[in-house]
This record gives sequence, structure tokens and C-alpha cells, in this order.
Amino acid sequence: MALKSIIKDLIPPLIVKKLSSLFYGWSGNYDTWQQAASKCSGYDSEVIIQKVKASLLKVKNGEAVYERDSVIFDKVYYSFPLLSALSFVAARNQNRLSVLDFGGSLGSSYYQNRNFFKDTNAFNWCIVEQKHFVTEGIKTFSDEHLKFYYDIDSCLKEQQIDVLLLSSVIQYIEKPYELIDFLLGKNFKYILIDRTPLLLEGKDRITIQTVPKNIYEAQYPCWLLNENNLKDKFLFQYELLFDTELEESINVGHAAYKAFFFKRKA
Repeated sequence: MALKSIIKDLIPPLIVKKLSSLFYGWSGNYDTWQQAASKCSGYDSEVIIQKVKASLLKVKNGEAVYERDSVIFDKVYYSFPLLSALSFVAARNQNRLSVLDFGGSLGSSYYQNRNFFKDTNAFNWCIVEQKHFVTEGIKTFSDEHLKFYYDIDSCLKEQQIDVLLLSSVIQYIEKPYELIDFLLGKNFKYILIDRTPLLLEGKDRITIQTVPKNIYEAQYPCWLLNENNLKDKFLFQYELLFDTELEESINVGHAAYKAFFFKRKA
């Protein structure tokens, strides 16, 4: 019997979760974002962008199949909430699809899904990211479908966006509700929130997320927002088309990764 199985059988799951959290995962309950950020390296580390760039270049050049969080995989692991939402939008838009991927790195979700939509009547994937990601994206990854922008307004001046994608990004914004209010003011027809860790009960909480060392060494300040608080921000202007829990794990009690798909009310 493998050592991992023996440990799993002998040690209660709660203790395993607590032990794991000493090395990676979410920890702490900080009073302010700045307090947590002072203990972290942050997402703007040069090490991170270089590792993501190297991995995605292999995907772009056909040397690897799939990348997520800078890790190379030998097959594509699809986000079926994302794929379903994009297919839904394209089917109702004369087989045309234009995505604004806010916080989309150098194109991870684009490369994950491009084969499903590259033969549509029109397909544009627009990424708004931090300045150094956008500069590298324009230089290295832009193509006929993939575009990079330094801010949302610049994107909207050039592109007619069908769906706003917020995948694994809201939790890393210092003032997430202010961002949401800004985005709601843009009146996107569809909004998909994907891969977002949320508290199923309890107050919004600021934590530190420690990345496993086999990916890269980094720590981020990270929100765990209350699920209902997040949904309620959208439900005045949008109807909820689906709400699903994802398989990604989180070492915090009464929390889960979720996805939500919204359509603007008529």
C-alpha cells in the first residue's frame, strides 16, 4: 500500500487539511488587505510571468497541450461551466463570440477553448491584465483572435463584447465590490464568474493564499467572499442562468470553488 494511502487511512481528513495548510492553501483572517499584502510576494513577480510565458509558449508552438497556473499538462482540463456559457452565448449570437477575459494572464483560457470556437463566424478573445502581462502578451501572444488591452475602456472602444469572463480573479482584487460596481456599469449582456473560492457561510474574509512550491514560490492576499454577498451584487441587474460548485479543493471549512453565469435583465 502506498504511503499516501496509509496516511489517508490513519489520519482524519480534518487533520490532513490542517497539516496541508501549513505548506500551501489559504490561511489567516486579516483586518485589512494591506496587512495581508505586506506578508506576500504578490502576483506581479517577474518569476511568475516568466514561468507562465515559458509554459504558454509551448502550448502556442504545439509543444504542449495545455497550461494552467504555469503548469504544463498532457491533456486539456476543460472548465465545463466556461465552455457551456461560451457555447450558449455563441449559439444566441449568430455563431459569433467576443470575450473580455479580465485578469486572463497571457491567454490560458483562450488556448484552453480556442479549438471549439476558431471556426465560428467571428471569434475574438480580449484580455485585460496588469501592464507587464499586457506588454508581453502584445509582443509574444497576440494573433488574429487573441488581443491584449491595458484597461477595459480601451478594449470596449475597439471591440463589441458579448460576454465578460471573470475567472479566478475577483478574489485577488483589493476592493472587489468596487470592481464589480464598475463592471456592472458597462452593461455586459452576459457575465461568467468561474473558479472563484467562496464562503458558503460567514463574513467576507481576507486570507493569504500560498501557492504549492511545485508551481512556483508565491503568496497572494486573497479574499474569501461570502457566496450570497457576491451573487446579490449581480442579481438586481442580472438573472442567474446557472450556479455550480467546482471540483477544485480549498482547505477552509464551509468554503468551495463556485461558478455563476448571469444574463442581463431585459
